[in-house]
Amino acid sequence: MKSLFQPVQLGRLHLPNRIVMAPLTRNRAPDAIPTPLMAQYYAQRASAGLIISEATAITHQGQGYADVPGLYSTEQLDGWKRVTDAVHGQGGRIYCQLWHVGRVSHVDLQPDRQQPVAPSAITARTKTWLKKADGTGSFVATSEPRALDAGELPGIVQDFRHAARHAVTSAGFDGVEVHGANGYLLDQFLKTGANQRHDDYGGTIPNRARLLLEVMRAVVEEIGAERVGVRLSPVTPANDIADEHPQPLFEYVVRELAGMGLAYVHVIEGATGGPREVDGRPFDYAALQRAWREAGAKGAWMVNNGYDRRLAEQALEHGADVVAFGRPFISNPDLVERLRANAALADIDKATLYGGGAQGYTDYPALK
Repeated sequence: MKSLFQPVQLGRLHLPNRIVMAPLTRNRAPDAIPTPLMAQYYAQRASAGLIISEATAITHQGQGYADVPGLYSTEQLDGWKRVTDAVHGQGGRIYCQLWHVGRVSHVDLQPDRQQPVAPSAITARTKTWLKKADGTGSFVATSEPRALDAGELPGIVQDFRHAARHAVTSAGFDGVEVHGANGYLLDQFLKTGANQRHDDYGGTIPNRARLLLEVMRAVVEEIGAERVGVRLSPVTPANDIADEHPQPLFEYVVRELAGMGLAYVHVIEGATGGPREVDGRPFDYAALQRAWREAGAKGAWMVNNGYDRRLAEQALEHGADVVAFGRPFISNPDLVERLRANAALADIDKATLYGGGAQGYTDYPALK
């Protein structure tokens, strides 16, 4: 019987346990450059079987929030190299999550204050986070996007390719996770609520999945499938996203991904950071996993959302290979040991989640 504390092979990595630290945006990278404080934060959590970094923009156009890191300048790559060196120095393993936010952005965050981009010119009814002149932050409505021309899409595919190469060759990451979830650009193309195109990237399921699959093939070709994962969120309402028929859409997606030899697929079950069952959006995750395996996939199946030790062990019994934990890792840098000991978990200081310094970031104590 599988246990959270048993080793597992994930792509080219041998993980000492099946507990993954999920991506967690913390807005502590001024000018999109990772800092020494971030290196300390990630190194504190290196006992995770795998750390997946906070979402990291592949280009300036891909930025959607103030003080989130990027992966497109020398200073950013150097900053991330300090982070990965710190994690590896503690015996850890770390992937970089590659991110293009699409329409979930604001003109103040875009090059030359241009409009954010999207599959269709439909504004996301959600908010982003901007910094004020005094250094504090606030949430503001996203800006109206413009629809991407089909001729621009090969460039975005290449941006993902280049970011993946820089992540492993310059920044020292062990691999990358392509962010195809949570209402960001690749998820926007997948889902009917954001994609109303009438070209080869809209309409049918194969057309709407085209951009994600092109990105995945490019990244795999660039750095090798054994270094690549992908994150999906079939029914989350995050960032004003929805699809009319998510079950056939995502079963098609995982079948297409199965032949690529990926290290893993990372599935958010339910609403990101919310309920595991979303009202009016039923979804059969077991069927999704069967579709992945029946199509011949060998990579790991990673589950995420609201897991504790009991639920995680149940998921492993039912076919999951690894379990991603999000917010518990914020206030419990030694989450692996706390779960192993069935110890109480420390509470999060919600006031320090986004932006700031060491408080609520690197000052959570480990068990004595």
